[in-house]
Amino acid sequence: MKIVFMGTPAFSVPILEALVQSSYEVIAVVTQPDRPVGRKKILTPSPVKKAALEHNIEVLQPEKISGSQEMERIMALEPDLIVTAAFGQFLPTKLLNVPRFGSINVHASLLPKYRGGAPVHYALINGETETGVSIMYMEKKMDAGDVISQKSLPITRNDDVGTLFDRLSLLGRDLLMETIPHIIDGTIDPVKQDETQVTFSPNITREQEVLDWNKEAKQIDFQVRGMRPFPGAYTFLNGERFKIWAVTPLSNQTDQEPGTIVDIQKESILVACGNGTVVQLDEVQPAGKTRMPVAAYISGLGSQLTPGEVLGKHE
Repeated sequence: MKIVFMGTPAFSVPILEALVQSSYEVIAVVTQPDRPVGRKKILTPSPVKKAALEHNIEVLQPEKISGSQEMERIMALEPDLIVTAAFGQFLPTKLLNVPRFGSINVHASLLPKYRGGAPVHYALINGETETGVSIMYMEKKMDAGDVISQKSLPITRNDDVGTLFDRLSLLGRDLLMETIPHIIDGTIDPVKQDETQVTFSPNITREQEVLDWNKEAKQIDFQVRGMRPFPGAYTFLNGERFKIWAVTPLSNQTDQEPGTIVDIQKESILVACGNGTVVQLDEVQPAGKTRMPVAAYISGLGSQLTPGEVLGKHE
């Protein structure tokens, strides 16, 4: 069976690798164009492109797939199945209808919850206790197709976007390999999504990276982990951006204004949050510096930081 695979980030690579190592033939890989990365803006291929080239698979990189020469090439290849996993573009109906077994997507949420480009981020930010992977038929409407198979996993206190991406990638890989044989032999019973239960997870905006200290401590923790390792949550200290990489919600209570530094000890900074809750800062990144444990930050500051200062204020 001939498969065209479409994906872009590291999340997609284990899924591609499993298809390559199976009895199926991956005849082409479609991924986003090379993008500038880092301060020096070095043009860099996607993780999926790197993996495809290692296996000598034809790589197609349309800026926009609809109406492109790359789309015509895919159609000429006459794939039996199109598999997408975090590709990052809508596919036109004309293309979706080409494979005889259809076009399917590996999506990192328990649909119909969290349709869209950032389901892992939103699951963490919203304090979900579980997430998972859904494999569904693709249609023109975003992540709205019938669900073929689904599998869940718990979200732990230690999870962040990075760990969940890794865990969900492997879960998606295994679920896909279990599902494809049933698609081929027709022993599936796709389920229509309940439109009354739909929620969305659009790409994270710059505004969402900023911590709102009026939220309770546990919600601050959700947001920090929902932004780690990318794009990163931050606040402001003395008018400069101050990234927060790890926190611990405490049982302490305070009557201080949200954002106020309540206490500073040798290895901890305590900050007031909404409803009198308190959070402990564990790992931070001052402007122009690297990530560091709070203990290292405090020892480097000496007595410059004092209780009563308020985070989040800027011009």
